[in-house]
Amino acid sequence: MAAVSTKKTNKTVAYTACEPAVEDAILSGEMEGLSMDAEFEVEAAAYASGVIDIDEFGRSVRARNGVA
Repeated sequence: MAAVSTKKTNKTVAYTACEPAVEDAILSGEMEGLSMDAEFEVEAAAYASGVIDIDEFGRSVRARNGVA
């Protein structure tokens, strides 16, 4: 396990830890034949880095795909 800087907040650590999960989810979708548009990739990166939370990310994705 990588060392975590004590200068990071708990929120930053949590989002840093989710980056591999976001990458895995994108790769999993691509292996299933799905493609991610540029807007999704920008939002996924924003979520993974802690700029937006999971609720905002989910609302945006659902609204863009007509599932809201």
